[in-house]
Amino acid sequence: MNIFVGILGLGFLILIHEAGHFFVARMVGMNPRKFYLGFPPAIVKTKRNGIEYGIGAIPLGGYVKIPGMHRPAAGDLDIHFGRAVEEQPSLRRPVDTLRARLEESDYSGALEAVRALSQALEEAKLSLSAARAAERGVGDVEDALAPDAYWRAKTWKRVAVIFAGPGANLLFAIAIFTALFMALNSNYRLGFELRGTNEKLTASINRVLADTPAEEAGLRAGDRIVAINGKPVDGDSIRPTIQASDGNPLRLTVVRSGETVQLRPVRPEKSEQLGPLRSVRESLDYTWYVTKQIGGTVGRLVTGDGRDEISSPVGIVQGSSEALEQGASTYLTLLGLISLSLALLNLLPLLPLDGGHIAFSLVEGIRGKAVTREVYERVSAVGIAVVLLLFFIGLSNDIGRLGN
Repeated sequence: MNIFVGILGLGFLILIHEAGHFFVARMVGMNPRKFYLGFPPAIVKTKRNGIEYGIGAIPLGGYVKIPGMHRPAAGDLDIHFGRAVEEQPSLRRPVDTLRARLEESDYSGALEAVRALSQALEEAKLSLSAARAAERGVGDVEDALAPDAYWRAKTWKRVAVIFAGPGANLLFAIAIFTALFMALNSNYRLGFELRGTNEKLTASINRVLADTPAEEAGLRAGDRIVAINGKPVDGDSIRPTIQASDGNPLRLTVVRSGETVQLRPVRPEKSEQLGPLRSVRESLDYTWYVTKQIGGTVGRLVTGDGRDEISSPVGIVQGSSEALEQGASTYLTLLGLISLSLALLNLLPLLPLDGGHIAFSLVEGIRGKAVTREVYERVSAVGIAVVLLLFFIGLSNDIGRLGN
């Protein structure tokens, strides 16, 4: 059951991301053609005001189709209509007419040509696969030629639509952290932060806060807590053990530089109740702190380190399942961290990630003209290779962890 909830949580974060793109696209005049809960094929669907709403058969996240993400290119026609022309040679003439209009950047003429091609396709006798490919091609070209196409919009509108996806994940993470800070009024703490990945905390100390019981006890960054009041603990059980103390003295046993050290006993302090404004401020500080940690991980990857800190969706779901066993607050904290990670990952300046689209939109705005399709495709190939590499590194890490 926890695994299922973990999958739903990850899907929900993806849905939030796509909803950000969808609503901002509508606000700036780019009318999305489709918005699905889950991924196609559709189980049920309906069309309102030119937008197809549906529930997809693959119940993960969501799907948004924004018209004309790229300027229409003559080279795309062979992909869309090549099979149809082979089966019905009479279609070559309307396809070549459309090709000529696109090569001349005569987009009004191209729109008339694609409508003529659509009529010719209706009269042609084609196999089911060729007919479907041609139908999708007509729809894609018409969308790319539409006045509300993405590539026609001003730079700020394109940047706003693309940033809205990661932005929605970022706002969700801040909202989750704010709510958790407001709920801290009944929690006990010693005043330290544990190291860990987005899925699992370790028992090692990342930092010790000033003027806290942890500092008074002599705890140091780099220490690894192995026992509390003589009871062995790990990364998952440290905080629940502190909460269960009800404010009574705690003695930490740590491993420091390979040696076991008994720290002096201290009483955990009860967190003060935080109001909304203080909680927002603490949430923003925490978000910035985690952002720097994630940035450090990316930086270490460039130098060849940090491989063990990457995880795939398999590890995320597994970590979510384990967090659920520790309680709702632990799971919500993890959900916020994953949402923040999704936002930052998507802002990397790599195509096909959102950050890559933002970077290209800014470059085109500065140059005053579009980047050629060939450049898009070459940069996308590099970006896809990097994303796949990260995925397989994370997957191998997760398989190793599950195997152990």
